[in-house]
Amino acid sequence: MGKRIFKAALTALALAAALALGFILFLTISEFRPAEVEAVAVESYAEPEGFADGSLTLMSWNIGYCGMGADADFVMDGGTGSGKPETREVLTGYYEGVLDTMRANEADIYLLQEVDSDSSRSYGLDESRGIPESLQLASGAYALNYSCPFVPFPWPPIGKVNSGILTASSLVMEPEAERVSLPSPFSWPLRTANLKRCLLVTRYDLPDTDAQLVAVNLHLEAYDDGEGKAEQTAALIELLEREYAAGNYVVAGGDFNQTFDGAMERWPMLSEDYWTPPALSADELPEGWSFAYDVERPSCRLDNAPYDPRTSQHYVLDGFIVSPNVAVESVRTLETGFEYSDHSPVMLEISLLEV
Repeated sequence: MGKRIFKAALTALALAAALALGFILFLTISEFRPAEVEAVAVESYAEPEGFADGSLTLMSWNIGYCGMGADADFVMDGGTGSGKPETREVLTGYYEGVLDTMRANEADIYLLQEVDSDSSRSYGLDESRGIPESLQLASGAYALNYSCPFVPFPWPPIGKVNSGILTASSLVMEPEAERVSLPSPFSWPLRTANLKRCLLVTRYDLPDTDAQLVAVNLHLEAYDDGEGKAEQTAALIELLEREYAAGNYVVAGGDFNQTFDGAMERWPMLSEDYWTPPALSADELPEGWSFAYDVERPSCRLDNAPYDPRTSQHYVLDGFIVSPNVAVESVRTLETGFEYSDHSPVMLEISLLEV
């Protein structure tokens, strides 16, 4: 009897090991492997507007795939949620709230992160097309930075994910954008079901000049030891310098997953157990370049529990970098109460300097 039980246990263990190895093989074969640089088609949705005299406005917003509103929490931040809204109706409410917020705060260029195109966690909603279509914007460019047929963690598993960064605009966008891969801190097999971070570069011809406005959408590493974020930041700055050296006006915006000078003093850590972002300093930028961010209002909250303005951990992780020929007229984070996403939109108003 004992031998039969032992043999059955060994058989069960061998079967479990075979299934695990088979699943890892499946993820390895199906792994998303983007090239270093890839062309991204620019989709047209409505008639474009021309450049108006004076300033331009940009919005950067990590919309949390319309699944991380005020009622959400997430296990990777110390909560219990799997990252998927309980019902499609909850997701739709967040999605409509994102659209309403964007309608009420118009921008010339929108830099959006965590935009799903076909994911289980967002009930298959194609946000990458739905957002520019719903807002009747002229064009949109979308670059995947997360594509996996089945993400096995947390529990319940996230499942299928196709997600990325979206740049949409009312302006005339050059017909081809670029997806530029960033260094990944993850090795096999973890990388097979993890994000493949990137930059999305879009271009806009400026009237009466050979120069272009270059907008760079970014979402840097989150859950790493810090080295990945540092390498990705260095790659970002290198790209920005090349574009400026070519005579262009350059703005990069997004979720840095790092904080800025003065932000930790304004929004200190409430517990040593919470995720603590590394700090960026203006000293890391080339001469003449600058960060643009709003330290008075938090742009992100920790997802360890549903949002409570009295007890939630706040951060300033979202902002912009501008080249020396771009003047920052204003920058402000919209106070949304994190109702529709665990990030709030950041609005940047700029003017282009004559050189």
